Amino acid sequence: MSSFRYLLFVPALLVSAAGFAQSPPKKAHADLMDAKGNKVGTAVITREATGVKIRATLMGLPPGMHAFHIHTVGKCDAPAFTTAGGHFNPEMKQHGKDNPMGAHAGDLDNFTVGANGKAKFTAMAPNVTLDEGTNSLFHDGGTALMIHAMPDDYKTDPTGNAGARIACGVIMPN
Repeated sequence: MSSFRYLLFVPALLVSAAGFAQSPPKKAHADLMDAKGNKVGTAVITREATGVKIRATLMGLPPGMHAFHIHTVGKCDAPAFTTAGGHFNPEMKQHGKDNPMGAHAGDLDNFTVGANGKAKFTAMAPNVTLDEGTNSLFHDGGTALMIHAMPDDYKTDPTGNAGARIACGVIMPN
């Protein structure tokens, strides 16, 4: 009888261990590069109860206000970064928090770069997750963080009139 119990117990451990190994990451990161291939910053992405928190430390960017978005494809080919696709929008909404038909899951707040070309800021993305599912940053093809030349106007579909893409980073699990 004791060997019978052992055989039942072992498979339960294997299932439990396999499930643990498949757990979604609690953190992710992105190294952002400019069009010349220079690293201009790092973003740390953490799972929160209400979405994900993105903490960015940036340098070597033009001073002023810039748009910051999550894009649909995890590919950042310079110089224009068009391989990253459009804004992450799994719910097929229009762009911008001020648009009554919006916002995209990848729409984030603008941030300001100082005269020294540096910025540190935190953004919340309430409609995305590091878990599995439609709004996952780790869907097939991945996602990327994008910095635009100008600020987002928070209403114009599909891009917020944010201008050229000046830095991009593929979101990777830690």
